[in-house]
Amino acid sequence: MTKSTRNTGKPWTPADVKQLGQLAKQNTPTRVIGLKLGRTPDAVYKKASTEEIPLSPTNQSPYNRQKK
Repeated sequence: MTKSTRNTGKPWTPADVKQLGQLAKQNTPTRVIGLKLGRTPDAVYKKASTEEIPLSPTNQSPYNRQKK
């Protein structure tokens, strides 16, 4: 069982969903998204699924990228 966080049980706001989309687009790891939004990783996966926000590619690291 995962730990509860500050927003567990609270409804998602449109701003939360927008931030989820932006973080997912930046290839932010799901656990980090959960920490930033105050949600569990399971809640992030579920909301991303219902909003059709892709959380992949999961095999690429968002860290140590070089800017072009």
